[in-house]
Amino acid sequence: MNRSHLHAAGSGFALLEVLVTLVIVLIGLLGAAGVLVFSHQSSVEAYQRTQALILIEDMVDRLSANRRVADCYAMTDAASGAPHLGTGYAGTPVCGSGTPEQQATALLDLQQWSDLLTGAAESDAGGDAVGAMIGARGCISFDPGTNAYTLTVTWQGLSDTAAPPDEVRCAFGLYGNEAQRRAISVSIQFASL
Repeated sequence: MNRSHLHAAGSGFALLEVLVTLVIVLIGLLGAAGVLVFSHQSSVEAYQRTQALILIEDMVDRLSANRRVADCYAMTDAASGAPHLGTGYAGTPVCGSGTPEQQATALLDLQQWSDLLTGAAESDAGGDAVGAMIGARGCISFDPGTNAYTLTVTWQGLSDTAAPPDEVRCAFGLYGNEAQRRAISVSIQFASL
């Protein structure tokens, strides 16, 4: 074999090595991009869950501070999960107890919590509310059988997971696919004084 044939065969082999290396690098980069997307999605889901917990704690504090008119806060029918806060609440609570001042505090608490669910706590440079979860809704119901108030915050997740239990009806059907509805519920009871 002459020298030019050996050089041409060697050049072809080097080009093949470069192509194989590029394919391997591209597969690695695609894998890294997939991990990055999954990581970002998990981060957003964790942020939304944290925000929901903060909002639940906020309303538990408000309800506990104004417990003499706790019935004013129970505005959601547990069976239907409606009405819910987070849509600009303008209702009037049905109160069977307390002073007019306590009832006014309950109404203000419900309006403020509804605003927080829409993201009013944080805004971008344009003034748009951006501080809450995607499609956040809040429900407060009362179960006379257990004498317990149930506070629930729901929102839309980014991907399908297990749907909340059937007894958690807050914002049921609002997000289309129930596997994208996220929910956190807390039940509290007040001692009779």
